[in-house]
Amino acid sequence: MAQRIFVKVMGFTDVERHALNTIFRLSEQRGTIYSLWESGAPEPPRLALIDGQSYEARLELESPRNSLLKLIWVGAVAPAHAWRIFDRPLSWPDVVKSMDELFSLPEPVDFDLGFDESAMETWPPSDAIPKRALIASADRDERLYLRAKLALADLTQADEAETGAQALELVRAHHYAVALVDFALPDVNGWAFLKELTEARPAIEHVIVTKARASWGERARGWFAGAKGFFDKPPHPGKLQDLLHKV
Repeated sequence: MAQRIFVKVMGFTDVERHALNTIFRLSEQRGTIYSLWESGAPEPPRLALIDGQSYEARLELESPRNSLLKLIWVGAVAPAHAWRIFDRPLSWPDVVKSMDELFSLPEPVDFDLGFDESAMETWPPSDAIPKRALIASADRDERLYLRAKLALADLTQADEAETGAQALELVRAHHYAVALVDFALPDVNGWAFLKELTEARPAIEHVIVTKARASWGERARGWFAGAKGFFDKPPHPGKLQDLLHKV
């Protein structure tokens, strides 16, 4: 069941407000929905998002009615009770991730584990099982580049696919720790393909997407769809490498 969280937003530029409104609108597709709190809203706000550069926002913060709100602060000289602090330039997906830490609904736990406990003594430790990667791109040079990046992160066991159909066939046959996929594969719709990957069973732990001229809105939509990374082409080598090391 979805829950709606009202957020009191104070300050920020028109551009930042537009980006935040896009994030909130995309959250309508999720279990935890964020909405801008305004006077007359059906519920009080549960979070304050404050622009530290705004004099009016700082004055509003001093109001007693805001003292019980969780506070996310953007900028320098944050108050001591701020729950999270972010600097500019802002990464709105990171801000929303911190909001999710507060409000996301817990995943249901299935206590029927479905395995023979007597086999646990002989099961190899997780670090003994090499992590497998999937590279899906019609461009051979891109596949070679991504394979080299994987190798630098000690991910040397990688399968390659030139089409979405080949990639999905591999996903059904193997468990992948990470999938590096081109959004523009010739035989699939990028968003539908991303949905299939993020909903695959067994789950792919990290889905990373590359797309030519990816807009900020597309990157945000990809993040909400479950992608751990959504990069322009070619991807920023340092940021990609940092993400791969987390695998």
